[in-house]
Amino acid sequence: MDKEQILGFNVCTYSEEELIKKIFIDYKNNDQSFIVNINPEIAVANYKNKELKEVFNSQKYQIPDGSGIVWASKKKKGNIKKRITGIDLMIKLCEESIKYDASIYLYGGKPEIAKLAKEELIKKYPKINIVGVCDGYCDENKAIEDIKGKKPDILFVGLGSPKQENFIIKQKQEFINTKILMPVGGSFDVISKTKKRAPNWVIKCNIEWLYRLIKEPTRIKRQLKLVKFMYLVNKDNNAKYD
Repeated sequence: MDKEQILGFNVCTYSEEELIKKIFIDYKNNDQSFIVNINPEIAVANYKNKELKEVFNSQKYQIPDGSGIVWASKKKKGNIKKRITGIDLMIKLCEESIKYDASIYLYGGKPEIAKLAKEELIKKYPKINIVGVCDGYCDENKAIEDIKGKKPDILFVGLGSPKQENFIIKQKQEFINTKILMPVGGSFDVISKTKKRAPNWVIKCNIEWLYRLIKEPTRIKRQLKLVKFMYLVNKDNNAKYD
């Protein structure tokens, strides 16, 4: 099985390397991919939302974006061995895009952040092809028209959840030239070096959430959703949520 369900959401069991390979096979075949991030916060906020769940589950790729998802898989003796964070996958996709000269568009973040993220990506990957940027505070219709005009092969959307997912769901049919669409949360902040990511040892220990909580105590309300997530998983891994 290449997918399993966590609170009714499909989650891929592929490794990061397998996932990237499959995404770019689709890219070469001219198939559009909407990559969905499944983490405890998104699962708890939407596990009763049948419509959104159906949209998410109908996509080809849903990544286990959080150690809580890996924990839930282990609880049900599943096959998800390692989380795949949105920012890590974004960076890997940027790296792989160079082989195909795939064009990239960055949409979202606070003013200037997407532009700074572009500059940092170019420093790291001089051959990367970023054709456009637009911050999350510009007029949405202008952003849509710019994206359609630039016709990027890959679109990263950093508007925060659920706005970024809803944007892709609503517009992906309009972006017919774009083959990879991915919501990336606050990834532009980290890539632009506006915010620091946790040290590698923290990431490897799967306690990045604790590091971020210490750095940003206001995240406590979001982290409390992890407690609810654990409760729901323990209550019934196979429950139906009406």
